[in-house]
Amino acid sequence: MKQKDIAVFILVAFISAIFSVVASNYLFTPDSVKKQKAEVVDLISADFDTPEQNDKYFNSKANNPTQLIKIGEDPNTDPFKDVNN
Repeated sequence: MKQKDIAVFILVAFISAIFSVVASNYLFTPDSVKKQKAEVVDLISADFDTPEQNDKYFNSKANNPTQLIKIGEDPNTDPFKDVNN
């Protein structure tokens, strides 16, 4: 194959690629699909109104879920230590 043939193949491939992109934008993708709308939402705030003290869930007798829960006694103080040493 000669150098001129390779150049012609590259030129034809480039022109056909440009033509296919332009044709696909106009033929296969209508303008209604290209336009998108986003829903407008209300702003949220980081403020939190503290509930009343007599409320059912926020009171002085409620359980604290952040406390450490320990079930039973574990005599092993270092559970990941190698047993063979």
